[in-house]
This record gives sequence, C-alpha cells and structure tokens, in this order.
Amino acid sequence: MPKTHRYELDVTWTGNTGTGTTGWRDYERSHDITAPGKPTILGTADPAFRGTPDRWNPEELLVVSLSQCHMLWFLVLCARENIIVTAYTDHPSGVMVETPDGGGHFTEVVLRPRVEIADLGRADTVAALHKRAHELCFIANSVNFEVRCEPAVAGSESEPGPHETNSHSR
Repeated sequence: MPKTHRYELDVTWTGNTGTGTTGWRDYERSHDITAPGKPTILGTADPAFRGTPDRWNPEELLVVSLSQCHMLWFLVLCARENIIVTAYTDHPSGVMVETPDGGGHFTEVVLRPRVEIADLGRADTVAALHKRAHELCFIANSVNFEVRCEPAVAGSESEPGPHETNSHSR
C-alpha cells in the first residue's frame, strides 16, 4: 500500500488597499504563504500580471520546486553510491505561454545542475544518478510539460563541463 503525504499551508491575501477588488487595478496581488514553524514566503503575481518584483510568484516557485526535488533526490542517490558531492548549484529556467483566453501553461522547464565531486573518475555514475533522480522526482512526475535536465560535473578543483542531458515529459 503506497504511503500518502499531505501538505497543508495557508495563503493569505494581503493586497487590499482599502477598496477590495472594486477593479482589477485597485488591489495588490500581494499574499503571504505560511506554515507553522517556517518563515513566511512573500508571494505576488508575475510583474507581467500586476505583481511586484520583490516577491516570489507562483511561476518561479514551480520552477524552483522542480529544481529542489531533483537536487534532493540526486544528493541521496550519490550518498547511497558513496559519491562525495562537494558543491551543487542549479540555474533552472521555465517557459510559460499565455493563451488567447487569458490563461496559460508551461511548455518546459530546464534544469542545469552543476555538480562538483571529489572523484572525477565517477562522472559516468553521476550522469546516471542525474537520470535516476529525474525519474524519481515527485514534482517532475506531477507536471504535464517537458522537464529537461542538462547536468554538468566537475572535479572539486576543476571547471565544469557538459556531461549528459535527459528529459522527462508527463
């Protein structure tokens, strides 16, 4: 029987400027995302949709969720394989397309993890672990658009270079 996990948060609109939603220009898109024992995330809409650039928007949070999930799976897989990761960074990006009816959808997200490992002789195994992390990622398995992974691996003292690309579509 599969385990079930629940995630409960609070999202509170904080953008009432005194007149509520009397018009779509009359309120801010500001909101707070909270959960007990965690710092508040200051949310908004994308600036293209009247949000403010100093707060996180849902589109950014979706992209970063994919990156975080991949990283966390990759690190645990490396630990299981006795591969010592000494640094990990990612510069993910996503593409969202607006539709004529005012809605929209993501068409892709690209993850670009750059990993440093203690033993560069294990680079092939690292590439395989990126692929496996991608297959296991809870978030990537939950979206209906392509998620590509373009990892690079380097030794702890050298420059990163391209290694392997894999993608995931749901």
